[in-house]
Amino acid sequence: MQLPKGFKQEELSAEQVRTLRDLARQVRGDVLKMIHLVGEGHPAGCLSCAEILVTLYAAANVRPSDPDEPKRDRIVLSPPHLTAALYATLGRFDFVDRDDAVSLFAKAGSVFEEAPNRAVPGVEWTGGVPGAGLAAACGFALAGRLAGAKNQVFVVVSDGEQQRGIVAEARRFAKRQRLNQITAIMDANGVMATGKAAEAYLQSIKYEYIADGWDVIEVNGHDPDDIYRAIRRAIQIQSAPVLVVARTTSGHGVSFMENDPRYHEIRLTDEEYLEAMRELRQDPSLDEEKDYRSAFGEFDLNLEEEPEDHPVAAVPLTHRDYPAGTEASGQAALAGVLADVLEGEEAEAGGAPMALFEGKVVVGGADAANLPRPRDRFFEVRGQDAAVGVALGAFSLAGGVPVWLARGPDALEGAFHSLRLNDLNRTHVKLFAAALGVEGGRRGRAGLCLDYVSLVENLPRCRMVFPADANQMDRVARVALIEPGNWVVGVWRTPTAVVTDADGRPLFGGEYRFEYGRIDLVRPGDSGVILTTGGHRGLGGPS
Repeated sequence: MQLPKGFKQEELSAEQVRTLRDLARQVRGDVLKMIHLVGEGHPAGCLSCAEILVTLYAAANVRPSDPDEPKRDRIVLSPPHLTAALYATLGRFDFVDRDDAVSLFAKAGSVFEEAPNRAVPGVEWTGGVPGAGLAAACGFALAGRLAGAKNQVFVVVSDGEQQRGIVAEARRFAKRQRLNQITAIMDANGVMATGKAAEAYLQSIKYEYIADGWDVIEVNGHDPDDIYRAIRRAIQIQSAPVLVVARTTSGHGVSFMENDPRYHEIRLTDEEYLEAMRELRQDPSLDEEKDYRSAFGEFDLNLEEEPEDHPVAAVPLTHRDYPAGTEASGQAALAGVLADVLEGEEAEAGGAPMALFEGKVVVGGADAANLPRPRDRFFEVRGQDAAVGVALGAFSLAGGVPVWLARGPDALEGAFHSLRLNDLNRTHVKLFAAALGVEGGRRGRAGLCLDYVSLVENLPRCRMVFPADANQMDRVARVALIEPGNWVVGVWRTPTAVVTDADGRPLFGGEYRFEYGRIDLVRPGDSGVILTTGGHRGLGGPS
């Protein structure tokens, strides 16, 4: 079923409401089939959010015929335990083959992973970390605003994941950056694995959003017309992002499952399954699905993924040269590159829009004091590293080039799960991290980022570079801004001398071109080999 796209209709007709209710019932049946085939899952939550998902995909400006259309609305699913309901909805709206979605759910090697996978048409963000979806929505919304797009960003969240710190960070980030095209729809069923949410948490979710500057609308989460009108009203509110609290019933549609925490994460017994399918008026047979699942055998896992288009900043081809005998910090060299890039973008429209994100966790913002700060593309964020990391990943998937200026202890150690999500999503975040290793100064053991190499090396698609001096920083930064993938570049604040070759010329100046993975010879010798990375003072290189 397709409604007029963009929530243009004032309200749903009685016939449209009946059709959406019936689609939700079919989604519930598909979900129970998936979970029974796999032998595990989260049935109750998937049953409670069905009307939310079918209403969104019916009316949002996203089409199965062109799910990657650049001007589309974005729909992000945050809680990974609702993934079966998402795939079932996509199958019912022809984004994917329904038989594939049901039969191959959570099968090793299948794209229909047990957490949202953006390899599936209609899925915007590969999830797995509860609460991170709101941060991803922030990135999509910010990219849309900078590109002048009019699209909306919808994110389905759950009440249980509101406990997570990344949600509070994203909530405040959205308000601070005026991301008013975000509408979050909460599946508020009040039940979680350990019991009733009200008994487990002392939290007033509604008033937390209001306190952070959001508008809040409350609706019946099983009434498609209520949901539709609330989302339509949220789109019309231009002054703030909006949370739609959809009051739902855990396990809705199956009498013995409703409001019972035992069914949050469980496989129904065969008898329960048959009874649930009878109540949903769905065919319980699984013979065809089992045959289909078995026929595929073991998937051929292809670890060499096809490259995707990636955003590229308009980086000038010329370089800045720092002569022998001078001293310059990595921070100063980076500032020069970014100034050139921003000036180049103004001169010519080529390249993707670049945004600078300063992680203002350090007192006084010393790590970015000398960097250019264009008003329309400089974003100051304080203590929100987990949310910012995810938001920047989504920003890059929507066509922007995010430059993240942060302290290593906060961005690498404090927000590592966000960087891992970016790695899974094959994003293009350029992180310039200061205070790595002994550059952290006198902050004490807890304030130093000492294991950064092992952290980044655990991210298969992330490149890590420690430039040796200002000349190499200039070359590395320019390459990072045009090459695909996530980059972590070490930045030092103390001015250091330019590295020279045996003849006294700048080793990384002139016609030097940085090539990732290549070893540069500093001095020939015959007594031994010294391999080093980073600046010659402060980042562990030779003194």
